[in-house]
Amino acid sequence: MVKHFLDIADFTSAQLKSMIVDAKAIKANPDDFDQVLKGKKIAMIFEKPSTRTRISFEVGIIELGGTPIVLNSKDMQIGHGETIADTAKVLSRFVDAIMIRANSHEMVLELAKNATIPVINALTDRSHPCQIMADILCYEEHRGTLEGKNIAWFGDGNNVTASWIEAAPKFGFNLTIVSPEELDPNAEILQKAIADGGNITIERDPRKAAKNADCIVTDCWVSMGDKDAENRHNLLAPYQVNQEVMKLAKPDSIFMHCLPAHRNEEVTPEVIDGPQSVVFDEAENRLHAQKAILKYLFD
Repeated sequence: MVKHFLDIADFTSAQLKSMIVDAKAIKANPDDFDQVLKGKKIAMIFEKPSTRTRISFEVGIIELGGTPIVLNSKDMQIGHGETIADTAKVLSRFVDAIMIRANSHEMVLELAKNATIPVINALTDRSHPCQIMADILCYEEHRGTLEGKNIAWFGDGNNVTASWIEAAPKFGFNLTIVSPEELDPNAEILQKAIADGGNITIERDPRKAAKNADCIVTDCWVSMGDKDAENRHNLLAPYQVNQEVMKLAKPDSIFMHCLPAHRNEEVTPEVIDGPQSVVFDEAENRLHAQKAILKYLFD
């Protein structure tokens, strides 16, 4: 069977933890892995603009010995001049894997269903599994195992939240999501993760969510494609991560944000640029985590 990397929930705990172990090894000794993708060509399709995703994947593919082929969806017929299924079948004849940053999760699932090569979800409206693998790698570098730790997510129940939810039962951490009811996470994803053993709670009070947290995570209030910026700002204003919030967390707690960040909106400069912030280590780890994902797909 073709291996894909579409969602955290698709993998066992052992598989995911093995990828994290590989990511640490690749980061420590990159030259030992420079033939993993030797002779391989990886298509990189973008429906959305990107900084971290494009650069980390492109550099990672090159450092693993492969050749990245960067494609803008507007320059292709995918989904408008040609069916997604036909595009998947054609690309499977030309390249060895497809990485896609897409608007629609259903599109990525259709691509994977019809491809005979690995497909990687580099972000959809539903999930962002590559980001969470980088976040877990970052946390473990700074504070050791995530098992039993308290992670507090502040803000919108978006695609990044969904992947954190899926990761909770796989890595054994406690996840508290603090958000306004109007922006709660996907109920289906939440219920499945809880059924799989995830210790996940929804909280409305930011102070309660921050108390005893080992890590506080947030994201921008308005993402690409969101149409209701003013309403979202009003809803999320009480959930800003500031110094008062961080003081309620454990003394050795850390702050994460997948970037890009908007200072004085979802987070204050004192926090994101302060000593508890690991956001740039987190961003760098996109490279190493994704190289481990690619290694897994081609092993």
